[in-house]
Amino acid sequence: MKVKRQKFAVLSDGKKVHLYTVSNKEMSFSVTDYGCTLTSIVIPSKNGKKDDIVLGYPTIEGYMNTWSYYLGVFVGRFANRIGDAQFKLNGKTYKLDNNDNGNVLHGGFDCWSRIIWDAKEIETAEGTGVKFTYDSPDGDQGFPGNVKVEVCYLLNDDNQLTLRYRATTDADTPINFTNHAYYNLKGTGKGDILDHEVSLNADSYLEVNDKLIPTGKKISVKGTPFDFTSKKAVRKDIAGTGFGYDHCYCLNMAKSGLTKVAEVYEPETGRSMSISTNQPGVQFYTGNFLNNIQGKNGDIYNKHSGFCLETQAFPDAPNKPEFPNCILHPGEVYEAVTVESFKW
Repeated sequence: MKVKRQKFAVLSDGKKVHLYTVSNKEMSFSVTDYGCTLTSIVIPSKNGKKDDIVLGYPTIEGYMNTWSYYLGVFVGRFANRIGDAQFKLNGKTYKLDNNDNGNVLHGGFDCWSRIIWDAKEIETAEGTGVKFTYDSPDGDQGFPGNVKVEVCYLLNDDNQLTLRYRATTDADTPINFTNHAYYNLKGTGKGDILDHEVSLNADSYLEVNDKLIPTGKKISVKGTPFDFTSKKAVRKDIAGTGFGYDHCYCLNMAKSGLTKVAEVYEPETGRSMSISTNQPGVQFYTGNFLNNIQGKNGDIYNKHSGFCLETQAFPDAPNKPEFPNCILHPGEVYEAVTVESFKW
């Protein structure tokens, strides 16, 4: 296993941004301390041809100036949406940024994808990689509590990429972390993802209103375009969704440990990825809002150029007591784990 650290950019205030590339004998990933952003995953095809399968930008300017697409970034304090950009906790109402049609999305305007994190190369039993840390002050993004955050990206010799997130707090606060990488197993810029075959270990998904906020109701996937309990091509039923998939699936979780929750196969290249997690939901998003984005190698990303599988707590959980708990208390440790396994 190797870790290569190099300069990625120097910002206008003189701060340096670095890129870390972690590789085993068969594959590699790269991540930058600017936003804990996953910038690439390079894997072979069944014919041995290597491609980058993560959408991204060629320079730091793309991540700085078109950040609202969240390509590859780490998201907190609360991933996904919170309705009406507010929540009540312990009798107090907390007002958040209205950055999404009256709601808050992915932390609001002061999102963590726009800060430089402290970084350290590490080796653990789960693999070799990089640990990022950040001390989020009380009131950050409108949320209570001083929160210490730790993000690890680790690669092992079995071609597994582990994403591990930890947090502690000195006051009750909602926590929901995820990574927002867009994948295309054909290779970034090599067409859409509609022929990718997907299965999801979920019998229901969350019903949402016209602003994409959950109503609190779970809808059975059986007999609907949202049924991925058996593997099928994305294109098969996507027309029945209206604009595309952008829904939180309620995962069939094991009582303890990690559960395999998703599998994706790309028939042309033979590449596949499977995802296991300890989180209760996964947001399956088919890049519906990608539009003429200038990506790597001169590529242009448009609708359905990539897909996301964002393992996370349920959206709007701070306002939905019937949803799985998302409140972190002092003395507790939040720990979210997602393992992405690649084959070809």
